[in-house]
Amino acid sequence: MIEILNPAELAKAKITGTLVADILYTVKSRVTVGTNLLEIDRWTQQMIADAGAESCYVDYAPSFGRGPFGHYICTAVNDAVLHGLPHDYRLADGDLLTLDLAVLKDGIAADSAISFVVGSTRAAEDVAMIEATERALAAGIAAARPGARIGDLSHAIGTVLTDAGYPVNTEFGGHGIGSTMHQDPHVTNAGRPGRGYELRPGLLLALEPWIMADTDKLVTDADGWTLRSSTGARTAHSEHTIAITEDGAEILTLPSSLRA
Repeated sequence: MIEILNPAELAKAKITGTLVADILYTVKSRVTVGTNLLEIDRWTQQMIADAGAESCYVDYAPSFGRGPFGHYICTAVNDAVLHGLPHDYRLADGDLLTLDLAVLKDGIAADSAISFVVGSTRAAEDVAMIEATERALAAGIAAARPGARIGDLSHAIGTVLTDAGYPVNTEFGGHGIGSTMHQDPHVTNAGRPGRGYELRPGLLLALEPWIMADTDKLVTDADGWTLRSSTGARTAHSEHTIAITEDGAEILTLPSSLRA
């Protein structure tokens, strides 16, 4: 299913997007060495409830997971990169943490992810990976406009990642979003320009470049959810939900502090 949102729905999408970003950055500001991943999940659950919103994750049970997910935020640490199931783990200095959050409010969903290093020890390689995903995300957004094709976005994202020296997995990537969290079209993190679905105003996309330092192969934890690099290499992930407008794209998952 591909949805094209009307102006009233787009207005709701902006509210949901801001909420997702505010929760992510509030959690980031609270995380310190020693924070337990289950604490992060509880904070997120409370903030979603306080906003009168719904989790897109707690009852999520797709074919590739061992569902339902049962938690409110994805917490991926170090070599984990996607669908990180919160568990009883206290973060250490230098851990590379990815937070991925999707929320539904007033019938419209938004999805975003951020990666950052916990504490004061920051390996240059970790910072470089995070920055590469952020640059790739910006390139994908810059390519998004009416008349562009999904392949144009995938090519822009993949070019940044491969030029930075990272292998690219195309099994999991970006996606359409709207009244549900995951919709068509699928947006791979590498692709050929000029191919795929033609973008139209009112389309919402969640773009999410993610990488592993030295491999494009994933393995699944015994929990049935958490996806890790097959080599144990570190990982990074950045994501925004965007709306296609008449003349480009608008980032919906910006925190309220950055809104005009």
